[in-house]
Amino acid sequence: MNARILIVDDEPNIVISLEFLMRHEGYEVEVASDGEEALELLASFQPDLVLLDVMMPKLSGFDVLQRIRNDADLPNPVVVMLTARGREAEAEKGRALGADEYVTKPFATRDLVAVVHRALEGR
Repeated sequence: MNARILIVDDEPNIVISLEFLMRHEGYEVEVASDGEEALELLASFQPDLVLLDVMMPKLSGFDVLQRIRNDADLPNPVVVMLTARGREAEAEKGRALGADEYVTKPFATRDLVAVVHRALEGR
């Protein structure tokens, strides 16, 4: 069975690109456009990995990550945070909340694919 990836981002162009890229790599993909939708899909889709944008409407990526790590009823997938905020303090916050990887936008697609492969292999 192929790994399942949940893409959570409110930028349609980024979602289209990430969805194409992850499907091309053979992953099963679902998409959420905000944090609340992501939490709903977590329970039903049971992803192995979440590509999680930080700045989103309704719930931020940090809020979603905190819920994932603190709610025993939710699955506990690998979480790769994606953000335009490249400051070290933001990355530290993500790691402190339980992010497995932190990738700054813009990123090279081959670099993101390598991060996803590495993160899934480390499960």
